[in-house]
Amino acid sequence: MRIGELATRAGVSVRALRYYEEQGLLVSERSSGGQRHYPESAVERVWLIRQLYAAGLASRSIVDLMPCVENGQVTPELLGRLSAERSRIEDRIGELVKARDKLDSVITLAAKAAHEGKPCPR
Repeated sequence: MRIGELATRAGVSVRALRYYEEQGLLVSERSSGGQRHYPESAVERVWLIRQLYAAGLASRSIVDLMPCVENGQVTPELLGRLSAERSRIEDRIGELVKARDKLDSVITLAAKAAHEGKPCPR
């Protein structure tokens, strides 16, 4: 499929796909006219790349992870890096939960003040 179709099907911009190629995350074949062509499997690969980016992984980490995803190849070093990334994500989740809980407290106070016709507490 051509780059525009992949972008549409994967829900990303053409620019993002070009960036993924620059980073070594995605590979295309070129036609004689220089147009990029991707296999059907590229859609799932782009979804995975987006999920890993959303989890906070850097391009370099994702590149290193791909052989493991594609064919099960893993080294002890890669396993250690993946475990460290998972720990980092767990820490981030904890921070987000604390922020959500604090926001819930502020919302409760603001709603109570609004119900009583008072200004929001500071």
